[in-house]
Amino acid sequence: MTRKTFVIDTNVLLHDPDAIGKFRENDVVIPLIVLEELDGLKRLSDELGKNARHVLRFIDGLKARKAGDLHSGVKIENGIVVRILIDTRPGEKTVFPLPSERSANKVLLAAFKCREMGQNVVVVSKDFVLRVKAEAIGIAAEDYENLKFSYDNLYRGIRKIEVPKHDIDLFLKDGHLALQVEGLCPNEYCLLTSPEQSSAVCKYNSKTKRVEPLLKITRDIWGILPLNTEQKCALDLLLRDDVKLVTLVGPAGTGKTLMALAAGMRKVFDEGIYTRILVSRPIVPLGKDIGYLPGSKEEKLYHWMQPIYDNLEFLCQSTSGQANGAETQKWIMESKKIEMEAVTYIRGRSLPKMYMIIDEAQNLTPHEVKTIISRAGKGAKVVLTGDPTQIDNPYLDKDSNALTFTVGKFKDFGIFGHVFLERTERSELAAIAAEIL
Repeated sequence: MTRKTFVIDTNVLLHDPDAIGKFRENDVVIPLIVLEELDGLKRLSDELGKNARHVLRFIDGLKARKAGDLHSGVKIENGIVVRILIDTRPGEKTVFPLPSERSANKVLLAAFKCREMGQNVVVVSKDFVLRVKAEAIGIAAEDYENLKFSYDNLYRGIRKIEVPKHDIDLFLKDGHLALQVEGLCPNEYCLLTSPEQSSAVCKYNSKTKRVEPLLKITRDIWGILPLNTEQKCALDLLLRDDVKLVTLVGPAGTGKTLMALAAGMRKVFDEGIYTRILVSRPIVPLGKDIGYLPGSKEEKLYHWMQPIYDNLEFLCQSTSGQANGAETQKWIMESKKIEMEAVTYIRGRSLPKMYMIIDEAQNLTPHEVKTIISRAGKGAKVVLTGDPTQIDNPYLDKDSNALTFTVGKFKDFGIFGHVFLERTERSELAAIAAEIL
């Protein structure tokens, strides 16, 4: 196989700080402008700053190796040679066709220089515009594919299976059924149907190799009940203490956040299984950091967390009535058993016996979600909700975001469960809008 030279953009290293080691048996070139941009980000206290520091420490460690210098190339594991390209002035053979003073174009200029040296060059960037410009000047360009799963082929968590009516009757009678179906994942839900219009909903148990009934919901969960099969399955996962990680994916109005919060209230306030509820959302703004807003951390977070407060108000009114809803909500907040937190501030914490809800998780990177899930202590449960088709982070897409990545990585583990919700239940107007707009 022909050896290639991969020129890496800054956003790739911020997305995956271990990306340099993923290009087996090839050369990795890091332009000087990338180092400068990483150096400018290393002082940030968020995940970007952490990743920038990680990459800079790795590059600094290359100097200690006796396998070359950074300018000519240092050989590392898996046959990779890493080098820093400092001289990125256009050569005499051809003229670089783009303004070379722009930062993004300096990455392309580095690739242009490598091509002039006769190397087989590929630019790797999360920036779609940069990739288009690269191809326009005749340089191959790729997105970074390592931390990706296909959203279009995403595991759904529910499948419809047609069986004889006798099997459904047997399942309803015995409370279990051995299904001869290939490829069932742990905690996958099955909607059994028969030609005689009989049906049953069940969950696959990978230990016993058979399907079993859902948990019986004898009363409403803080004023709400499931309105469709998808919501029944989602609530079943949320209420199971042996399922430690749950992902709920779907468009607006399908009830993801509301169900997660209602189940958390049941588990914390009614059953005492968990000590507190921690609700968090990534701060992906329109103006980057909440730190410049006046007031305490709670006051800064209030507007970011408004959708959570809206859901909490709805649950309190549903369970206590319209008149007493405000009093119930005040009592809940004063109990200190529900905490709102920005994702930025979760890193470094240890969270045992906590019911964690991470809303809008599609705006997180795979490395950020790893940081969050690894915070879960003994007896904790983590719920990720979001819609991968609605992403605000400019360097993520429906295939590379944390939510899609988590589903793809965890689907074969018994402590994980997932439901893809498609039916909007917020209102008739919301349902029509979700379908036609």
